[in-house]
Amino acid sequence: MERSVKRLMEDREKRREENLGKYIEQLSHENIPYRLRAAEALGGCADLRAVEPLIAALHDRENEVRWVAAQALGKLRDARAVEPLLPLLADPDRWARRGAAWSLGEIGDPRAVEPLLPLLADKKKDVRMVAADALGKLHDPRAAGALSAALEGEEEPEVRTAIRRALREITGEAGL
Repeated sequence: MERSVKRLMEDREKRREENLGKYIEQLSHENIPYRLRAAEALGGCADLRAVEPLIAALHDRENEVRWVAAQALGKLRDARAVEPLLPLLADPDRWARRGAAWSLGEIGDPRAVEPLLPLLADKKKDVRMVAADALGKLHDPRAAGALSAALEGEEEPEVRTAIRRALREITGEAGL
């Protein structure tokens, strides 16, 4: 019985290795759904060998692939992704900006604080919300002033809530 369990575990590991290779290969497939599915799967694989191929996918010509690749990098939480994600914060596509901001918050690297601040004034409220959440996750006091200023001028209730939550996470003040 112990031998069969060992065999099952070896087979499982072999399939995992094969799948990882297939997903990495599919990131450059001509078919968009293949690239999307591969990026999503790599984000859920918890294998840091997926980081570099996902970083390369941040340059995909399709907005949706860039967005999914950015989110996958956030799930892997590897600091190697910080610098490659930063240019996406200025991407014309809101989903790419949103995915990059979310991922930077998940990674938790303080290098993201300054580049995230301009997104508090983004024209899309969901991007502003995700940027505020990301800044809160970073717990960096450098963001407090910009968050307070953004709160003053923000009209959207959901964004105001995200900004207050971020300020609480940074300052620890319950009254915000």
